[in-house]
Amino acid sequence: MSNVFIIFQTNEDSRIIVEAILQDNPHATVNEQPAMVRIDAPGCMTIRRASVEEKMGRDFDLQELHVNLISLSGNINETDDEFTLSWKH
Repeated sequence: MSNVFIIFQTNEDSRIIVEAILQDNPHATVNEQPAMVRIDAPGCMTIRRASVEEKMGRDFDLQELHVNLISLSGNINETDDEFTLSWKH
């Protein structure tokens, strides 16, 4: 099974998004660098709007992910409530 990944610029908003991703994807691993943070997960990773909102304490549109996004790998399935990366065979 191949890993999916998402990479964000390192900043306060990204830190909160990463916390939400790790909460919802316990199988994910984080690689923090000085200017970026990469989250890898085997096969699938889901970012849930509700989890990010809970951690941020405000409404969050998943389109806001793109502001700090550097790169990603995987097939994207996006709704108003979830942003999922996966490798489907």
